[in-house]
Amino acid sequence: MATRKAAAASSARKPKSAATGRTAARRKLSVARSAQGLSAAEINLGLEHADVAPLVALIRGAGGSAVGAYRDPLGSRPLVLATLPLAAVQPTPFQRDLSPTHTKRLAEKIDEAKAFLDPLIVVKGHDGRFWTPNGRHRLAAAKVLGLRQITALISPDEALAYRILALNTEKAHNLKDRSLEVIRMARTLAKREPRAKETDFADQFEAAELLTLGVVYESTPRFSGGAYNSLLRKVDRFADRTLAASLREREGFADRLLGIDAEVKKVIAALQARGFKSPYLRNYVVARINPVRFIKQKPGEKRPAMPIGQALTRMLASAKAFKLDSVSNSDLAWVAVGAGASE
Repeated sequence: MATRKAAAASSARKPKSAATGRTAARRKLSVARSAQGLSAAEINLGLEHADVAPLVALIRGAGGSAVGAYRDPLGSRPLVLATLPLAAVQPTPFQRDLSPTHTKRLAEKIDEAKAFLDPLIVVKGHDGRFWTPNGRHRLAAAKVLGLRQITALISPDEALAYRILALNTEKAHNLKDRSLEVIRMARTLAKREPRAKETDFADQFEAAELLTLGVVYESTPRFSGGAYNSLLRKVDRFADRTLAASLREREGFADRLLGIDAEVKKVIAALQARGFKSPYLRNYVVARINPVRFIKQKPGEKRPAMPIGQALTRMLASAKAFKLDSVSNSDLAWVAVGAGASE
């Protein structure tokens, strides 16, 4: 008994490892020490208020009903809670592709609840129409159910549509969805604001590599972007040039990525012919030819580990010179372990 107590006391005195301390720090949420935002008295707005009256008129003109108006408690944006006819609302032109399976499932659940409790986020587009940057599947589900009107939270600020990507949790984004949304958004902005720089939209685009991958996915929907994402995160950065010029350059990067992937496919085919059947062959080959694989960077590092053009040149050369005899089943087993740990 005494021995067990002594062992327990000794164990309790052992300091936590640095890794354990870092994990605990990440899990802990810090509460703001000072309050911000509006008070209750500052939030209410009348439908006739100058900040929302034109929007209210637009809602009524479209056949909708304005229920009430208020200022967002955080950013003080004027917002109108309303209902709109389904035909009056369109998805933003840069939004992800519709999933029929998700739409059908969503419609079934809404019908079971007999309540549409999650309003669409809607903005007034530059063309005077109503856009929903966050709610395409709910809009489609409402059409499946045959609703006459749909509830919406409407902002007169079109710019909000370009900031909604980070808030969109209706259907989890995968890498392809995120990349396609970002590149569609970038192409729309490049036409509307030809002098704006790519860096001006860093917050909206979230990550520079999504732009490059988006260009690839436009032409090659089945591209395995996940295999190349770790490379791009280290070498792809927002450009301090006009968005149109940057997109042209990214189209070149995308072509080079596809060229690298063509060589990777040759290596995979050759390995499969030798009897290697692992589902992680692509990840393994891409990791082997990644020129920045062992370069560690701090989160949010602004400088690239290597210029992206140089990285792509080295990667293509490594793919063409790949030594098949250097591959072993034990190497592939380690790749499988790493993939499982990251899922």
